[in-house]
Amino acid sequence: MFDILMYLFENYIHSEAEIFTEENELTDELVRAGFNKPEIYKALDWLEQLADLQQSDVCPYLNAQPQHATRIYTDSECQMLSTECRGFLMFIEQIGVINTITREMVIDRLCALDKPFIHLEDLKWVVLMVLFNVPGSEQAYAQMEDLIFDEPADVLH
Repeated sequence: MFDILMYLFENYIHSEAEIFTEENELTDELVRAGFNKPEIYKALDWLEQLADLQQSDVCPYLNAQPQHATRIYTDSECQMLSTECRGFLMFIEQIGVINTITREMVIDRLCALDKPFIHLEDLKWVVLMVLFNVPGSEQAYAQMEDLIFDEPADVLH
């Protein structure tokens, strides 16, 4: 499912190409790209749930988050997110890329990926997808893009 999300994000959303409006056309395009229908439906559902997170009547807890809350991760979240991933989330929250609400949206969408372990690179892309879908997060999205694409080389001399 994550591969489909990445495909959609890179080929339609991130490239600003025109995305199909008909779900059937999009599904057919994804099948032609080599993805199977059950995974396509999961990915489309994931995106729909991301859009739903912005509605307070669907997820009222998102609007009740205090501005400077400390996140205590559950055991299952700790198993899924390494210390490196949790540290990265804290870092981008501290520098203002995400806030408590978008942090919870990211964690919600990570849990919905149904993966036993999330790699740091996957986390970064999910953050980017969430920020892209949150109105008014253009600056945060640009900062996150810089963090992803402007990383220094592994070895500096």
